[in-house]
Amino acid sequence: MTIKETVRKYSQKLKYVTHIPAKEIEILICHLLDKNNIWLHINYNSTFEKEKELEKLVNKRATNYPLEYIINKASFYGESFITKEGVLIPRPETELLVDNAIEILKNRNCKTKVLEIGTGSGIISVMLALLIKDIEIIAVDINQKALDLAKQNAIKHKVSNKIDFRYSNLYENVNEDDIFMTISNPPYIANDYKLPENVKFEPSNALFGGNIGDELLKDIIDSTYKRDIKYLLCEMGYDQKQPLENYFKSFDIKNYEFYKDYEKFDRGFTIQFN
Repeated sequence: MTIKETVRKYSQKLKYVTHIPAKEIEILICHLLDKNNIWLHINYNSTFEKEKELEKLVNKRATNYPLEYIINKASFYGESFITKEGVLIPRPETELLVDNAIEILKNRNCKTKVLEIGTGSGIISVMLALLIKDIEIIAVDINQKALDLAKQNAIKHKVSNKIDFRYSNLYENVNEDDIFMTISNPPYIANDYKLPENVKFEPSNALFGGNIGDELLKDIIDSTYKRDIKYLLCEMGYDQKQPLENYFKSFDIKNYEFYKDYEKFDRGFTIQFN
């Protein structure tokens, strides 16, 4: 059976799991053969000899098991990152959070210290380290598996010298008093929210933020303000703009802005404290 025929056959098994079943079969084939998409299409009519291995992976994916955990990688900000079960999978909308941070950081002419709370696979810290020359980052998480993976990604992208990875619950193990910016994509989903099937395979402590969902976000706002950190950038839930905007009134804030994601849902905010 050729690669083309294999794609046609096995994409039928994924048509109820993904809107791009043929593309996902191609990705799995590339993963098995350790080849890229260009090679695949040049060799589309060649014989495919790993059907048994592919069938196992397709059957696993058909249970809604995330593709990124099967191939152990995900794309973020145009770069490839290592992914592993037990650590949150990178999402495209988090690129917007990085964009907002870069806008603030790019014109500073001195070394800037940034804290990332809940680093996960390290994508935010690694991208900031790659894109901002004079930066020092503290990246914290309460998931040791996430910290280990984030370190791997920092080494892969040759920025581990710029990032200090620490086990810490929010600011618990962060004593520095010269942090310019805190950035975070924290858990912000309400505890009783019914997750889509594929998301259920991801770690719950990286998803659920409390009974309402915004409790952790409010803790981060409160702690950041008390530490006299100038900027706070966070991702949030699509329905949290109004309660968070009301919460902002408790603080001495110079300026704040909300932003929308690619689907035009409210997705995050930037606060500049006085």
